[in-house]
Amino acid sequence: MHSILNKTHIPLKVPLPRGKVLHLGPDKTGQLHDHAVDHPPIKKLVEAGKIEIIDEGAHGAGAQGDTSSVHASTHGKGPNTTMQKTGDR
Repeated sequence: MHSILNKTHIPLKVPLPRGKVLHLGPDKTGQLHDHAVDHPPIKKLVEAGKIEIIDEGAHGAGAQGDTSSVHASTHGKGPNTTMQKTGDR
């Protein structure tokens, strides 16, 4: 797996193999399979300086732990933060 970084300040549509598209926001990252790195439209975006491909091994385990904690709070129902009413009324 490789990470891809949008180096521009505009959203990009990155064409992927098999007719798929990765929508990548400004200064955001996404993930690519190893075989997608050699896709000609992706190489063209890299040469233009619009995106940067980062090897997943370069990040190490620390970066991978950070991404899992960020996404952990976005799945499922959030915690119940309402106060329970107690006492005489």
